[in-house]
Amino acid sequence: MYQLYIANKNYSSWSLRPWLLMRALDIAFEEKLRPFLAADNFAAFRQFAPNGKVPCLVAGDQVVWDSMGIVEYLYEQHAQVWPAASAARTWARCASAEMHSGFNTLRNDCTMNIGIRVRLNSISPALQRDVERIDELWSQGLGNFGGPYLAGGKFTAVDAFYAPVVFRVRTYGLALSAAAEAYVARILVLPAMLDWEAAALAEPYRETAHEAEVLAAGQVLADWRLPLDS
Repeated sequence: MYQLYIANKNYSSWSLRPWLLMRALDIAFEEKLRPFLAADNFAAFRQFAPNGKVPCLVAGDQVVWDSMGIVEYLYEQHAQVWPAASAARTWARCASAEMHSGFNTLRNDCTMNIGIRVRLNSISPALQRDVERIDELWSQGLGNFGGPYLAGGKFTAVDAFYAPVVFRVRTYGLALSAAAEAYVARILVLPAMLDWEAAALAEPYRETAHEAEVLAAGQVLADWRLPLDS
């Protein structure tokens, strides 16, 4: 059975991608959660991942790191990871690669923190461009391939790559078009997303750097996480 190493579900957007994909497609795996416990977790994570980061997939003697590498490895074993139709598969790969390498302002200004709701101090032009580009991509995929998922009728890797953005949209109240908002609502109620969220809210840790990033970005309006002293 696969082993998937991940970090805190409340914070780790990279971990969510392969975890959600495998759960949504019924690809069995053993979860190995290794929380962020220090400002620099490189040495601890090097015990299982050659790049010292999460996620990392172990398949027997094969170690697969980086979320894109994991997805492509899984595709070789499980064809349903990417859409079957060539045009949809090509678009899905391009959109996923764009997410994997881009949207840096969104990542920096709206770090993933599932358990809270935040009013941003401001939305910079660079952040607005990221949000508008994501809206454009989602609307394009839904329109071109018929929905309800980004590349057609089935959940695939491209939906997993944008799942952390779905959580960010809710956390920070980011404004989207009606089609994109409907997509957010659809993804949020997937059983695997609900399971990830429930586990994130119950986590008994806070990581100082992640919490500081949120406080620098805006005002926390609500915190639904389990109190640390409970």
